[in-house]
Amino acid sequence: MTGAEIGTYAVGVFLLVGAAFALVGSFGLLKLNDSMTRLHAPTKVGTMGIGALLLASMTYSFIIGEGSFHELLIMAFLFVTAPISANFLSKVNIHRRSCDAPPEAPGEQEWSTLVQREEDMTNAAAAAQNTQS
Repeated sequence: MTGAEIGTYAVGVFLLVGAAFALVGSFGLLKLNDSMTRLHAPTKVGTMGIGALLLASMTYSFIIGEGSFHELLIMAFLFVTAPISANFLSKVNIHRRSCDAPPEAPGEQEWSTLVQREEDMTNAAAAAQNTQS
């Protein structure tokens, strides 16, 4: 078995894994109930599914003799931005109260997402008065 044959099988496996993650993620996006659970499915597709498809593309480019590392840059960008965007989307859902509240924080700690400081509330009230004037 030559290296090209092994690479071809690897490309096939990467494509199947990526397609499976994309399929499961799309079903999860359609079938899950609320926005917080629905958020989980596309983030997995964005990291694991697209990562596997990009690995297939990179492997194929090395098999045909035109090595490419552009896919590594795309994967690095996806792996950095997907968790950050999921975090921001979940914080928006928590602040809009469109999901269940998180459990109580242990001890005397508070969740940083839900802390409302006194000066923030007074600044918001002053801004509301300025817009009414």
